[in-house]
Amino acid sequence: MAHSLFSERLVAAAPAFPRPLLALRRYLAQAQVARARRYALRALLELEDCRLNDLGISRNDVLEAARTSSRSPGLALSAARARRSRR
Repeated sequence: MAHSLFSERLVAAAPAFPRPLLALRRYLAQAQVARARRYALRALLELEDCRLNDLGISRNDVLEAARTSSRSPGLALSAARARRSRR
C-alpha cells in the first residue's frame, strides 16, 4: 500500500460533481431575487408621476435602472435620486 500526503487524499476522493443540489438551490434563489426585482420595478412603473416625484425619481429613472443594471437597480435609483436632490 502506497502512502500519500494528507492533501493528496482529499483531491483523489473529491466527487466528480461537487454539491449539485447546492448549485441548484443557488440558481433558484437567484431566479427568485431577479423575479422580485422585476416585480418591484413594475410596481414603480405603475405609480403616478407625482408619487415618483415624491420619491425623488422619475419614470425615466426607473426605466433606465431596469434596462442597464440587472443586478442592482436599487443602486441606480439611489444615484438618480441623489442627482435630482442636488438640483
